[in-house]
Amino acid sequence: MTMTTASARDDRAAIDKAVSLLACFGEEGITGVGVSELARRAGLSKSTTHRVLAVLERNKVVERVGTNYRLGTRLHELGRTMYAPGQEELRDLLIPFLTDLYAKTQETVHLAALYGTDVVYLAKLYGHRQLPSPARIGHRIPAHCTAVGKAMLAYDPDAIDATLAGALRRYTDHTIIEPVALAAELASTRRLGVAVENGEVQRGLSCVAVPVIGPSGRPVAALSVSGPTGRLDIRTHAATLRRVASDAARALPTGRKQPAPALGPHVLAG
Repeated sequence: MTMTTASARDDRAAIDKAVSLLACFGEEGITGVGVSELARRAGLSKSTTHRVLAVLERNKVVERVGTNYRLGTRLHELGRTMYAPGQEELRDLLIPFLTDLYAKTQETVHLAALYGTDVVYLAKLYGHRQLPSPARIGHRIPAHCTAVGKAMLAYDPDAIDATLAGALRRYTDHTIIEPVALAAELASTRRLGVAVENGEVQRGLSCVAVPVIGPSGRPVAALSVSGPTGRLDIRTHAATLRRVASDAARALPTGRKQPAPALGPHVLAG
């Protein structure tokens, strides 16, 4: 065997190990996983796992959270390229309204769109009194446990059916995982025009959101305000969100093709 052949095999082995580790994060790519657990899942030794994670961390594919690792910014940047065409146009169109929302609330605010049964965060502005949050730009989180997700699901029957038919992952004790309870929550959200999430993704963090309704009558995005549970003024922020979302909806183009939100295939087909 030549040195070139041996080197190629080593390179392939290293890539295989890196991909295996990344696949082992699963849903905990948001919150982080320990080295020992990753090694167990990937079937690698702890020392090999440490070496591969060090390379991935250097390249910003993973990042440390205390003693754990989670998926990093570089991976999210690469992942953004898979979303629907027009996502950047939609984000750029609605960013001024997100800025208005931040100016009015001084809290952390988000702009998100629906991608199948997940939400993808298009933009985020941090408040002065921010809490750590799993919502990051380009990141996907199941829609059923987020305020932005519920705000959009409530107006999309196809997305509701797909969500209720799938597994509803529990993040905290407050996550709604019973289909009947979630259906009732979405019906209430549609009736009130406002979605609320209290510690469903992360304990101690609450969020209120409203949809930005396009000319078709379906949401193209959602805006939200988040903050510590117990301090966040849901009623006041809901009123502000309604006004800003109404302004944003009026700014959406009607005489030409609308910017495409990051929607899943079941929505695009409709």
